[in-house]
Amino acid sequence: MARNKRVQDREQKQQEIIDAARLLFLTEGYDETSMSRIAVEAQVTPNTIYWYFKNKDELLVSILNAELTRHANEYMMQSEKELSERLIWVVDQLQLVNRLVSTVHARLKFSPELKEWHERFHTMVEALFRLELQQIGVSADQMETRVKIAVFTIEGLLAHQLPEPEKKAICSALVAKF
Repeated sequence: MARNKRVQDREQKQQEIIDAARLLFLTEGYDETSMSRIAVEAQVTPNTIYWYFKNKDELLVSILNAELTRHANEYMMQSEKELSERLIWVVDQLQLVNRLVSTVHARLKFSPELKEWHERFHTMVEALFRLELQQIGVSADQMETRVKIAVFTIEGLLAHQLPEPEKKAICSALVAKF
């Protein structure tokens, strides 16, 4: 059954706004990007954005969800690699959108939308780590501690841009401890 052209136009326009905002947030920064600037880039009127998103934080959450979906699918394709290599891949992917990551952390106190998204993100990442650690034989009594260590390691690698050999050494050492 053919889809309604109006629905397709709405979805397309929403995606154009998301794409424009993503580009601007990554190149100019969240705080430096006004909704008017996004509208210019997306070739819509500023009011049009508010038909799709109640505010800039909700628009950011849409961008984050799109990034997460894309990267989750790509992560699944990494399954043949060693866990340490997959962790480096995760860090590398997060570093590509580091401005978005920094914005989320900076706005947690001010934005209920971002706080909720961040909590769901951590829940999902921790569940993924649990699965990974179960597969390599980590015992149940060590699981939560090991999950936190893995999360803190990834966050530390994001906060401190290290050369590739150091990242590899850290991720290898992390996995060896499991």
